[in-house]
Amino acid sequence: MSLSFRFGTVGSPTATPPRPGGTVGGIQYATSIGLDALELAWVNGVRVGEATCAAIKKTAEETGVALSVHAPYYINLNGEDEKWPRLRKYLMDAAHFGSLAGATDIVFHPGTYFGRPADEVLKVTIPRLQGCVDELRAAGNLVTLRPETSGKAAMLGSLADTLAMAREIPGVVPCVDFAHLHARLGDGSMNTYDEWMAALDFYRQSLGDETMQHLHIHLSGINYGPKGEKNHLVMEEADMDFETLMRALHESGAQGRIMCESPVLEVDALKFKALWMEVSGEGE
Repeated sequence: MSLSFRFGTVGSPTATPPRPGGTVGGIQYATSIGLDALELAWVNGVRVGEATCAAIKKTAEETGVALSVHAPYYINLNGEDEKWPRLRKYLMDAAHFGSLAGATDIVFHPGTYFGRPADEVLKVTIPRLQGCVDELRAAGNLVTLRPETSGKAAMLGSLADTLAMAREIPGVVPCVDFAHLHARLGDGSMNTYDEWMAALDFYRQSLGDETMQHLHIHLSGINYGPKGEKNHLVMEEADMDFETLMRALHESGAQGRIMCESPVLEVDALKFKALWMEVSGEGE
């Protein structure tokens, strides 16, 4: 039976063989080890052509692997006016070529507050993001743009921020990075059943029951300090209660994709899949 969640990696699995290599090889290898999703890690720029995108799309369709894109890190919805056209192009290129490659979802880091209150920043960022969606839809591009929850309190991307964007703009839905939410305040919070359920209830109340069937989740262990995220960790080195998180997801009726960003990508992705099956009873 199929599971409520697809599991995969952000970037091709680390053990992807050199031939054919690349994303095509990554998709093929992911399938061979029991994963069924892949996020194209275009984090340093979008450097693909249409032929490569066509090959990626064909391989994903043949294997049944669901694709998403992690857009370049340089995007900042709150960038200065004169910089915004360049920053915007990173997102639009990821969406254009991602769609050509068969990706349905484009994940991106929304940016920084520059020390200003979130509500002020959202007045700048929401119209800019709306303009991106309008242009994509005018071109017939139906990808979902997913602002990711961020791991530092100084960065735009609290769960409330991303849900505010999604409420205002059809076609925008958060990417919920639970490790980032755990690290964001730097105090070890967001690590209990009640906290996870409160976050999931907030998501449901903000966007409706149907959106709970299409969650896009990033997950890994995480190292953090008083200012939030420092770096990702392998599952066993982290203080996150992954089993309790899976229980909260299961009991909230969540479905979608869980994408691993651990330093040992596919190793932990398969562990997350096994943990989900154990907690949910699916696949038995």
